[in-house]
Amino acid sequence: MLIPKATDATPPMNEKRERRKLWLAIIASLFLHVVVALSLAAFNSSSGPLPAEEDTPVELTMIDLSATPPPSASVNPPFVATDPAKESPQEPKQKTFESNANSLAASNVPASGDLPLPSQEGKDRPFVQMETQELALPSVAAQAQPTPRPTPKPTPAPTPKPEPSATPEPEQFAMLKATPPPPLRDPAEAEATPPPEAATPTAPPVARPIPDSAASGFQPQKQETRIRGRITNRGPSSVDAVGTPLGKYQKQVSDAIGARWYYYTKQKMDLVTIGTAHVAAEVDPDGKLRNLRVLSNNANEAFANVCLQSFQEAKIPPIPPDLIATLPGGKLPVDISFTIFANR
Repeated sequence: MLIPKATDATPPMNEKRERRKLWLAIIASLFLHVVVALSLAAFNSSSGPLPAEEDTPVELTMIDLSATPPPSASVNPPFVATDPAKESPQEPKQKTFESNANSLAASNVPASGDLPLPSQEGKDRPFVQMETQELALPSVAAQAQPTPRPTPKPTPAPTPKPEPSATPEPEQFAMLKATPPPPLRDPAEAEATPPPEAATPTAPPVARPIPDSAASGFQPQKQETRIRGRITNRGPSSVDAVGTPLGKYQKQVSDAIGARWYYYTKQKMDLVTIGTAHVAAEVDPDGKLRNLRVLSNNANEAFANVCLQSFQEAKIPPIPPDLIATLPGGKLPVDISFTIFANR
């Protein structure tokens, strides 16, 4: 029995492999050509000549640093009034505040905060006060009062003697019929009758005096407030403040307005309510108030009127001539907040 030979399948399979390799080579060649073409195009575009820059001249600015003053920390330091008991003959090294007199920083308790103030216990208030003192209004009785002139007694006027009058005719006036003329009196009887006493003249009302506020013993009411400061020197609570002419004048203005405010608030305490009124104005060189206005008020209208009246009736001295040039527009801005707290 003859067994047939198996046919050789190798040649067809080799042809397929060769064809596949050929197509892969063609595709790879095309991909390489495309990559090379794109690379050449990008290289040619980046290696082109750059545009020439415009020839601009160099500018130099010279600044004279010696003529430039060093920057100051504060043109006008905040104002703090200095009590006479805390005045110092020497100025502090750090002029933190402006005041009516020199004072050196001190504290009764150790430092407990970062403020340039002494640490102390007290009531929580929106302002800073470093002592407690009672109110002292200006004394009106201490001022010289005019001596009243004695009132002269009125001289009694002599009683005129009545003269007989003629009786009118019945047809002359119709109105005289109902009221006959008075009977005639004997002259001797008229002289014996005492004259009627003249009414005692009433003394004219005396105008209410307005006491001076700057030099009549005024002392505002103060309550020690809670402060957390960094002062370490031991002594009565005070700050580093330097006395300046502007500080002295500011103290005079605040005392003049404050004296009138306490005076009217004490009189009208039953009309005003608890709250704060913020009032601002400007003092001109003659000591007159300009641009008076209420910036805010959370009390009643009566309290705002008291604050405005305190400004209007304050006896403010003129601005010293050497201060006028240092003030904006030659006027002193005045900004005061008046507050009435509850009894607690």
